[in-house]
Formats: sequence, C-alpha cells, structure tokens
Amino acid sequence: MSDLCLAVDLGTGGPKVALVTLEGEVVDVEIHAVATRVDPTGAATQDPEEWWRLIASASRRLVATVDPSRVVAIGVTGQYASTVPVDEHGRPVGECLTWLDTRGVAHARSVLGGPVMGYAPLKVAAFVRRSAGAPSVSAGDPLGQILYLERERPEVAARTRWYVEPIDYLTGRMTGVATGSPASRLALWLTDTRDLASVDYDARLVRLSRLPAEKLPPLVATGSVVGGLCALAADALGVRAGTPVVGAVPDLHAAALGARAVAPFQAHAALSTTAWVSCPVPSKKTDVVHSIATVPGLGDGRYLVIDNQETGARALEWCRDLLWPEASYEELTALAATAPAGSNGVRVGPWLAGERSPVEDKGLRAVIAGLGVATGRADLVRAVMEGVAANVAWLFEHVERFTRHRLEPVSLVGGGAESTLWCQMVADATGRAVVRTPSPRVAQLRGVGHLCALALGRTTLDELAGRPPEGERFEPAAPPGGSDLAALYRLERAWRRAGRRPRPRLG
Repeated sequence: MSDLCLAVDLGTGGPKVALVTLEGEVVDVEIHAVATRVDPTGAATQDPEEWWRLIASASRRLVATVDPSRVVAIGVTGQYASTVPVDEHGRPVGECLTWLDTRGVAHARSVLGGPVMGYAPLKVAAFVRRSAGAPSVSAGDPLGQILYLERERPEVAARTRWYVEPIDYLTGRMTGVATGSPASRLALWLTDTRDLASVDYDARLVRLSRLPAEKLPPLVATGSVVGGLCALAADALGVRAGTPVVGAVPDLHAAALGARAVAPFQAHAALSTTAWVSCPVPSKKTDVVHSIATVPGLGDGRYLVIDNQETGARALEWCRDLLWPEASYEELTALAATAPAGSNGVRVGPWLAGERSPVEDKGLRAVIAGLGVATGRADLVRAVMEGVAANVAWLFEHVERFTRHRLEPVSLVGGGAESTLWCQMVADATGRAVVRTPSPRVAQLRGVGHLCALALGRTTLDELAGRPPEGERFEPAAPPGGSDLAALYRLERAWRRAGRRPRPRLG
C-alpha cells in the first residue's frame, strides 16, 4: 500500500501510462500507439489531442484499480526537440511538429547557416560558449519548427500564445500553467548553462535565434513541482484535484534515473526508437564535430552528456514490417540467433532517418552491404541488429573520449534491451560490460517514480546513486566493433558525393 505516482512517458511511438511507486516499481502500465503523419515536404506531425485522450482514458482505468488517495504525484517524460503551439489555456492550436519534421530547414539556415559544417562560425560560437550546443541547421528541433510556423503558417502563429515541448504541453494541460525548465527546453539551446543555478533564457541567444521571446514559456527549476492538478484535468484523469504535478523531463533524464545512473560517469545507453549514450559529468563541454554536448542535469549541479542517433531499435521494426510483418519481436530475434555472428558477411548501416551523432548528416540513409545469393532472412535480421549495436559502439568511442573516462558497466534501457541477443551484441560491439536494467522497456517510467520522490523530498540523488546497478550482466565476448561502421559511413558519403558530380559530356 505504498504511495504511487501517475507516470506518463510520451514516446514518439505513443504514450505509456503507469502507476509507479516512489521507489521506482512499475505496478501497472498501459502502452498505446500513435501515428506520425509524414509527407514528402518534410512534415512529421502528431495530434496532441490524441495524446491527451489516450493518456486520460488509460489513467482513469489504472487509477480505478487502486485507492485514488495513494496517487500523491504526477510526472511526465518523453520525446523532446518537438513543438506544440498552444493557446492561452494550454489547448493545441495546431499539430505537434516532431523532431523528425524538417520543413523549417531554410529558416534555420537563415539564422545560423554558414560555411563551416553548415554554420556561421561567429553565431554558433555564441551559442556553444553559453549553452554548450546550438540549434541544428538541418531543422528537426524547435528553432526550425517555430520559425516555420511563424513564417509559413501565420494562421497557426496568430492563435499561438506559447510554443511548448510535448512533455510541457502535458504538464500545462494538467495544471493550467505554461512552463518549461532548462532540461525540458534543452533543444532550444537558449539557456546559459555556465551557471546551472540560473533558470532563465539568455537574452543574447534569444535575439540571435530570432524567435518570438514573448511566446517562450517561463522556466522553472528542473524537477520542481509546477502546480497542483486542476479540476478539469482531475476529472479527465481520475486523480484528485490538487495532486502535485512535477515539471516534466526529457526521456534522457528519466532514463538516467530509471537506470540509477546518476553519479558522475555512471553510464547508460538506450535502445529505444532512437539510441544514445550518456552519463552525468561535472562540467560543461562541447564536441561540435561529433554532435556531443552537455545539458543541465537533474538539478544537482551536474550536467548530462547528450547525443542522439536518429535510428535505434526502430530499425528492427522497419526490418520486421519489410520481411515478416506477422512476426513478433521474440520470433524475429530468435530467427536472428540462428545466423552466425557477423551475419555471414552482411553489414548494415542503420541510418533510416539520417544521423546526428557521431556525425550530423540529415542526408544519410541506411546501407546494406555484403548481400549474396546465399543470404537468408536470418542473416539480414541479425545484420540489422548488429548494425544498431555497431552504431552505438561508434558513438560510444567518441563519448569515452569526450568524458575522458572508461565507462563501465553500461546500463542498458529501452525496448531493444529486452532481447538478450541484442544486449550481448552491444557488449561485444562496445567491448564493455552491459547491465540490462529490469523491465528495460519501462525504465523511463521507473525514472519518473524516482523524479516524483525527489520532488516530494522522499529520496535524494545520493541515495539512488548509492545502490549498485540492477539486472543481468553481459560481458564482452568479441573484439569491439564500432569503427568498421565508420568506414561504411565514409563509403556511403563518397558514393553520394560521386552521384552529385556532373557527368562528362561526349563530343
């Protein structure tokens, strides 16, 4: 009969809604799917009202199974680098532009574009010096999204009071108060992270961004209680009005909490829709070349390493839909296990949606090499899984150089980590011991339970860090295998450049 929080993880694939104890135990969970609408213009949108309907109905069903008085807090995590335009009441006035939406690329380049890796050096230097990073000139983050709405969708911009992240949209819908935090708005790169005690936008960076400052929501401290659950939302969710709502954090932060990787240089990696490698670090730092930086952490005066690979376990979903749509993931990974390590020479670069880390290349696309007449379905499925593991290892090499620490063991979270085979592949590819967190698909929900406990003063980060990593441990059984994927990337880039060269004319 311990206290519970209502936890929401709004992933790109849809929301997970759960009841979680303040000790991080997931008591009950519902998982729902949402569609991302894409078209050749670069649009990639979702319906915020659909999120709310799914979350509200799931919450009512879950809370009906317990004494409602046990729900003492609400917390939210999920996707970031996306934009929801809302009115003064927090209701959406347009679709959510997700992190896959690139329609604002021309506008992003008009602000920061230039000759050095696509950036204007002096402008990007101002961002990096203050915030450790900069908006992408390839769009796919709030700068390009907001400028696109302001300049090309004036009917939406005119009705917009605030441009908020999806996770902040949910807390605003719950409390009636529009807020963000240095963590939830990290993809804007508009806060001066040289001083983590400061919670505000940097005036110079806002001017450089050319964003409408009056439409950026006020910031509060990361992980603080932003307000009580309003009556309208209480009725929708089935939770008592006035229940504390904790400020939302990105899935990066929730994963660190869920894996209990919260002490300096305690690493975790994610095999979710996307993939990343992260750990807390004591100081601000940036690797511009490999798109690795630090962002405000969990409110403890530390930073979190941020990087992102646009395709993680999503690659296996693509493979299933293409080769064997009726198969379960268990059947698919069992099939992969019948092929030998190395997939009989088949190699896959899993770049289905371009890439950010360790290379910023939106034009990059997946590569399959080594196919032959003897190649079977098992070879191809295993090659996709090995390609994702090698991609994580490629990034891992640069993250270790960035932190100047050997990161071991690595706690693994995300739906892909449910596969024992995939966990072993990551250990082999990185050459590091991997610990699979319990129920890795819901690790972020566990993290929300810890987040609520921190906000309510029920625990501390030091207490969480003092517990050893839980879960099954996988030791590397093969030489590290990330660098060969770097060679495959160089080959793919050379092929694209050759394809853009004008053909010689005869005569």
